[in-house]
Amino acid sequence: MSETKLLLNAYYEALHERLEANKDLLTAQIERLLQAEFENRDFGSINQEKYNAYRNACLAFIDERIEMYNPIGIQYTFDSTGRRQAFELELQLNFYDSRAEFKALVEAAKSKAQPDMGEQELRELAVDLISEVGAFPDKSIISAYKAGPALSKLPDYITARAIEEIVTST
Repeated sequence: MSETKLLLNAYYEALHERLEANKDLLTAQIERLLQAEFENRDFGSINQEKYNAYRNACLAFIDERIEMYNPIGIQYTFDSTGRRQAFELELQLNFYDSRAEFKALVEAAKSKAQPDMGEQELRELAVDLISEVGAFPDKSIISAYKAGPALSKLPDYITARAIEEIVTST
């Protein structure tokens, strides 16, 4: 396994640990961000039932993202078999294009990776990588939402914002 791939795996593992440890904070952030977004955008009439549906979608997306970063499952994200096809399919299904952000993540990992990194060094470099680039694919989600806010994009956006606030503050 290349040094870059090792560092990317450590990056995802660090994200998984950070988000898993801060699920309660993520829930509180979602509440705050979702309420603010409904107050600041003209999305029409939002009753409590609709609000709860968006809240529940955000919470489900948090669980999905935590699982995506799970070190046990991350091997499937970076496994070379079908990786390109899965990535292209995801791009077609998403409202955001994360290719440039992923490229920046890989380049940042390449620049930090060193031969014979020990576990502690990998962990420290992963934390540095998170500080530098955030949690992939949050920047893509946030910028696409800001370019064209819509209710259909709201759960992804709120989730990305909550995650970024947690990973940059802890």
